[in-house]
Amino acid sequence: MTHPFADLGVEAARLPGRLAAWHAPVAPGALRAAAEKARAQKGRLVALWASDETTRGAGYAVHVALALRGGLLWLTAALERAHPRYPGIADIFPAASRMQRAAYDLVGVHAEGGADHRKWLRHGTWPGGAFPLRKDFDAASRFDPAADHYPFVRVEGEGVHEIPVGPVHAGTIEPGHFRFSIVGEEILRLEERLGYKHKGIEKRFEQLAPEEGARLAGRVSGDSTVAYAWAYSMALEAAAGVEPPRRASTLRGILLELERVANHLGDLGYLGNDVALAFGFFQFWRLKEKLLRLNAELFGHRYLMDVIVPGGVARDLGREPGERLLRSLGDIGAEVATLRSIYDEHAGAQDRFILTGQVVPELAERLGLTGLAGRASGQAHDLRVDAPVPPYDELQVNKAGHTRGDVAARASVRFDELAESLRLIAALVHRLPAGELRVAVPTPVAGARGCGWMEGWRGDVFVALEAGEAGTLHRVHPHDPSWRNWPLLERAVLGSIVPDFPLINKSFNLSYSGADL
Repeated sequence: MTHPFADLGVEAARLPGRLAAWHAPVAPGALRAAAEKARAQKGRLVALWASDETTRGAGYAVHVALALRGGLLWLTAALERAHPRYPGIADIFPAASRMQRAAYDLVGVHAEGGADHRKWLRHGTWPGGAFPLRKDFDAASRFDPAADHYPFVRVEGEGVHEIPVGPVHAGTIEPGHFRFSIVGEEILRLEERLGYKHKGIEKRFEQLAPEEGARLAGRVSGDSTVAYAWAYSMALEAAAGVEPPRRASTLRGILLELERVANHLGDLGYLGNDVALAFGFFQFWRLKEKLLRLNAELFGHRYLMDVIVPGGVARDLGREPGERLLRSLGDIGAEVATLRSIYDEHAGAQDRFILTGQVVPELAERLGLTGLAGRASGQAHDLRVDAPVPPYDELQVNKAGHTRGDVAARASVRFDELAESLRLIAALVHRLPAGELRVAVPTPVAGARGCGWMEGWRGDVFVALEAGEAGTLHRVHPHDPSWRNWPLLERAVLGSIVPDFPLINKSFNLSYSGADL
């Protein structure tokens, strides 16, 4: 079969499902060449992860998912058992650096030629030489906490000081450590250290039946439960060779857009709060609370957990509840339009927003900024348009975008996407077809692969799945867009003052949990 990636020097096979996704085995030495050719074609790195293949009589493997014009390409390079190593690609795709470090911490596969080989996830929780995602690792293992001497990069010079922030913060937020090097209040360097949220999610997938995995996927990052549950279900359905009913797909679209609306409402409130516009904070969170309560009444959960299931959905939306939803969203949309005019005309807010935390389009493209933050920096990627699956294949989604790449641009993209999501929900409710909510998903055969790729509110959520023997999951890798965006936050703050960091950080609103499985 012909495929769109022949000029990368790989032999790819189309994966089942509606998503234009392909898989190609490559030699370790050819992995880097394929990555270089993909980069030359403006391809983007989606994910890098590793797996243990020793129970199949092999060694280990490293996997790379790339977004190209022809679709999604999943590359797999088999590595030897004794000394698993492969040529690193972080100089080609800079976001790969932390992914390569995590792959070593979890599976013990080494990226050759990488400039940074510091541990990324262990934090004294498990010792060096123990790799939790190897098949012979006992998930019940417990280790004594060990000293953790992480070698932060030091900035030397007259008047340079360090400010450590976190990992425990003043607010009820996830833990993350930020090490600032400053002169006065100006930030010369920011170095992040994450990995304080490790929960063993990928190991836990190995203990679940395939149908159970959607519940776990929906808890990778709680603010993106719909996107993850959909991506996982899409991957499992592809591996099993089934498609959800059209009514279920339409309901999934409604749920995903509701998740997008809720998160944009919350973030716009937080952005107001961070510039002392308390009015904006309270108004947007009043609207978010109104939506969350409506979610609970119509779908059984404020954050829509466990509504998307393999094969379809677990809850329906009748005619009268649908009309009620649209009336409520219409009221929210009208209030948001008024609040946008207040934000746009508020001199104090705009003074703090404009040119703060700027990521110019050239830097965004080179380092792989994605999702809403990428669209605010001239990166016009949105899977609802670029790689649509039902119901988006029948919708005309308007991409939001900006080129200035600052806090103001990211706020503007949120406003535009919120309005577009309200329009899309109305269109989906009006065209909700009759039919079943769910079909049975058979157990995929051992070795069957599937992948899910969905435009969540933060960016593209990716799930790779490979079935194991006797109805097990051999390997599941859920991947958050925050992997690619966290490094850009380090660049966005340069030249800003320390008090602007909370505002810049919130304008990205990245997931700690999604980048630490």
